[in-house]
Amino acid sequence: MEFMTEYTKTALVCGAGGFIGSHMVKKLKAEGYWVRACDLKYPEFSSTQADDFAIGDLGDRLFVEEMIDEPFDEIYQFAADMGGAGFVFTGEHDAEIMRNSIQINLNVLEAVKHLNNYLGVNKTKIFYSSSACMYPEHNQLDPDNPDCREDSAYPAAPDSEYGWEKLFSERLYMAYNRNFDIPVRIARYHNIFGPEGTWQGGREKSPAAICRKVAELPEVGGSIEVWGDGLQTRSFLYVTECVEATYRLVQSDFQGPVNIGSEEMVTINQLVETAAKASGKVVRKVYKPNAPTGVRGRNSNNDLIRSELGWDYSQTLQEGIQQTYDWIVEQIRYAEEHPPAYVPFHHPV
Repeated sequence: MEFMTEYTKTALVCGAGGFIGSHMVKKLKAEGYWVRACDLKYPEFSSTQADDFAIGDLGDRLFVEEMIDEPFDEIYQFAADMGGAGFVFTGEHDAEIMRNSIQINLNVLEAVKHLNNYLGVNKTKIFYSSSACMYPEHNQLDPDNPDCREDSAYPAAPDSEYGWEKLFSERLYMAYNRNFDIPVRIARYHNIFGPEGTWQGGREKSPAAICRKVAELPEVGGSIEVWGDGLQTRSFLYVTECVEATYRLVQSDFQGPVNIGSEEMVTINQLVETAAKASGKVVRKVYKPNAPTGVRGRNSNNDLIRSELGWDYSQTLQEGIQQTYDWIVEQIRYAEEHPPAYVPFHHPV
């Protein structure tokens, strides 16, 4: 890869066909990087800006070794088996979530370790995207006063196997740092949202799901289903702010783990009202009390990232929801104007 010498730095983005990963590729290209990207699929909603994009399964050790064939300056590891509450909290996907994500993380760390041993160098920083889902459930029972400070993680008690996997993988990266001197950076993301993310199909997060539901309503008289009582609280961070904070973390000497999120905490009822305001519609809520909802309260605490990196969020939830809502409306219109081609079924002879 001699042609990479014209660039300031090189990076590998794992999970670059997904929401945050595809935005990270754009950020790195804007910073002058040569970028290799890999995933099971290309980005769904825009063309990739990566210099090299490989399709493959990061759960396959040999594929990962092919991707990490040079000592990149930085590796960004976003690849994971994940989804919204309807996918994560039912319990039906626990084994595959844990197996698939842990296998990916092991493959990446082992490939870097073996390459370092072979070349006798140790230059590659690895960024790992953890999640606020790893925080203990007992600190998130009060929707008005959740405790998500980084040092509140133990004693550990996440409310889902997805959260347990994230916590284990944090420890995995830190163990490889201690035992093999591999530089790592770890962030705990808090509900990242924005355009070009999954917005239908069951794996979408709540901002996209609510924006879609509101967009599909008539101008007046419509109602949407809200899971739970709508009083559970969350904070949501716009995706471009997320990748900026991630980039700053990787360039710093701070390992983390550190929260990357917004401190603008709202109830799910308020999130619905925010989407309704973006649409200009009057929206009535219909509650589904037995639906999966996760913890009662969660909000980022940004004290540590402010002190270590000087970063803080700047965009309001209303601004981010407006941009997300407008983008989802465009997707719905496109789908209506370009329905899937009808392919008649032919019985085998």
